[in-house]
Amino acid sequence: MKFLRLGLCALISFAVLAHGGVEDWARAVLQTGVAFLFLIWALRFYFNEQEQPFCSPLLPPLALFFLVGVGQWFFRATASPFSTRIELLLLLATLLFLFLCVQAFRTLQDWRAFVWFGMGLGFVISVFGILQHLTFNGKLYWVRELTYGGIPFGPYVNRNHFAGLMELLIPLALVPLVLGKVRRERLAVVGLFAVMPIAALFLSASRGGIVSFFVQFTLLVYLLLRRRGLAKRLLAVSAVLLAALVIVTWLGVGRILQRFSSIQTLEVTEGKRAAMRRGAWRIFLGHPLAGTGLGTFQIAYPPYETLYDAKVVNHAHNDYLQTLAETGALGGLCCAWFLGVLLLKSFSLFRQSDFSFPGALQLSGIVACAGFLVHALVDFNFHIPSNLWLFFLMAHLATTQIQQSPSIPPNRPHRHSSRNPD
Repeated sequence: MKFLRLGLCALISFAVLAHGGVEDWARAVLQTGVAFLFLIWALRFYFNEQEQPFCSPLLPPLALFFLVGVGQWFFRATASPFSTRIELLLLLATLLFLFLCVQAFRTLQDWRAFVWFGMGLGFVISVFGILQHLTFNGKLYWVRELTYGGIPFGPYVNRNHFAGLMELLIPLALVPLVLGKVRRERLAVVGLFAVMPIAALFLSASRGGIVSFFVQFTLLVYLLLRRRGLAKRLLAVSAVLLAALVIVTWLGVGRILQRFSSIQTLEVTEGKRAAMRRGAWRIFLGHPLAGTGLGTFQIAYPPYETLYDAKVVNHAHNDYLQTLAETGALGGLCCAWFLGVLLLKSFSLFRQSDFSFPGALQLSGIVACAGFLVHALVDFNFHIPSNLWLFFLMAHLATTQIQQSPSIPPNRPHRHSSRNPD
């Protein structure tokens, strides 16, 4: 499974570096890559008689949501069959990605390697984002023109999507650090891996990202206070946050204050955001059962627009309302099922946790998903493939029972043999 884990991490890295994987060519690479990995797994499963598929409680609601989209496309219950088909391809790739993550990440050794990958990715992208912030020349990677405008940070055209990435990666370093699950000789490295992404998130000046981070911070503090003997860890939490704020102040706190005191002309105004939310809700009321079709918000929105500013609206800046608009009550119920499983399963495991290292990793998944779900109220990070896939991987971390060692399946008849075992 090592090849599978390397392949999944490589796809996430590529998606992040390819501006979130939002362009057609990047999506094609991601879909082809995950299909190739699934083929490798399928061949391994077929020829290895001891290989057993594992299922996550997160898979059924996602699979049912995919079937809702298939029904829209098959019965032409969509405003644009082409747009729905494009979204279905990405959704199928996402479903395969989550399935492969469930197969590849099971033991403590597997997750330990992923945590180092996640911390390293967060550190590299945050340092790159800070350097670009200090030397920005109006181009992505200092060479690529912004065709449709934007306020970029790091490899992302939209700083809010960079913040969404950081929300998912920060807990991988922060939670084990504050719980004292890091070896003494690694404290400095892990501390740096926690501080730099936090500093980059603040420098991105994403209001939704900063608010979501403080929700994560508050949740972590609350959970620590509820468990005896962990209140003393609050000092470690405060130290990490203070170090990040010192870096932010040194590099330029003025931009953040300006961001909160004024609305920049390149961004969507609060009035426009409110109008898009109302429009999305009215679309849902007009198509309550199955919505207008996956990927059709841009097409369906104009008749419901109440604040016209000559700009194309392709997202509602609220993932929950956009899901209701595009998939109706059927898709909404699938999403509610997924969120219910995520919350109930993750907090059930948290209550059973003794805050060993596996428990700390599982808590980092809870904190990461909580911040990301809050940010989805004011943005569309679920429509950014890199962030979407990483969210599902963190959701798997939050809801899985981490094995201390690889499990050995019991003796059973061979899958490809028709003879009796005796």
